[in-house]
Amino acid sequence: MGKKIKQIAIYGKGGIGKSTTASNISAALARAGYRVMQVGCDPKSDSTNTLRGGKYIPTVLDTLREKPRVQPDEVIFKGFGGVYCVEAGGPAPGVGCAGRGIITAVQLLKQLHVFEDLDLDIVIYDVLGDVVCGGFAVPIREGIAEHVFTVCSADFMAIYAANNLFKGIKKYSRSGGALLGGLIANSVNAPYAREIIDDFVQRTRTRVMAYIPRSVTVTQSELQGKTTIEAAPESEQARIYTDLARRIAEHEDSREPFPLEIKELREWAAGWADHLLALERGEIRSLAAGI
Repeated sequence: MGKKIKQIAIYGKGGIGKSTTASNISAALARAGYRVMQVGCDPKSDSTNTLRGGKYIPTVLDTLREKPRVQPDEVIFKGFGGVYCVEAGGPAPGVGCAGRGIITAVQLLKQLHVFEDLDLDIVIYDVLGDVVCGGFAVPIREGIAEHVFTVCSADFMAIYAANNLFKGIKKYSRSGGALLGGLIANSVNAPYAREIIDDFVQRTRTRVMAYIPRSVTVTQSELQGKTTIEAAPESEQARIYTDLARRIAEHEDSREPFPLEIKELREWAAGWADHLLALERGEIRSLAAGI
């Protein structure tokens, strides 16, 4: 019996900074000495770009379309710090299920005994979280990932997507599915943004793993085709990612979340909207009292 490989899934709606976060976690873990694989599960196939100098790699689905048998070195490529990079890929535009690539990639990696042969410590699945159905639900539904983390901002649609993810986790947790590790609060600069996230986390009985501010360091690094860990290792932003990576590597206590029903979520959001309006008008001065 080989060592137990820690498998985690990082979800988040499109554009929330999910792949940026996942790649910086992978880079930080690799720098700390872990053997890491990142599996990009977004049909855009750009999850691992910043681990490889901005370069795209052939996807599992594209490679399988060209030939029936695939060798590991045709779909697995080394990136910064020795991180193994895989992109599941998506169907041809307008054809098939976008989540199919995840199912196919996971099956292929298992058939090729990749995780054991590469002696991996941690596998990170970077998964689009706008819809938790079909292939996108595979890491949760089939318990491929033990621990799920969601990247979320104080934006309502990001919270709505996170709440939907919680519903999926709750549903499948009864039949051996993955559990929620926590929420990664991204682009949290304004004090009220942190308050909104904290309130949502409290109501859904989850936890915040890290607060990540919006930073020009991240933009500069990505324009160079790099993670912040590689491009600006001494920056405050790199320290935040490194601390988050350590917490995720050590994390064991994942739980079932308690999502809000849609009516509750709308009422909660409306309450915050009123509160922020009062704050803007100067009718209240502090968020410390809540809403």
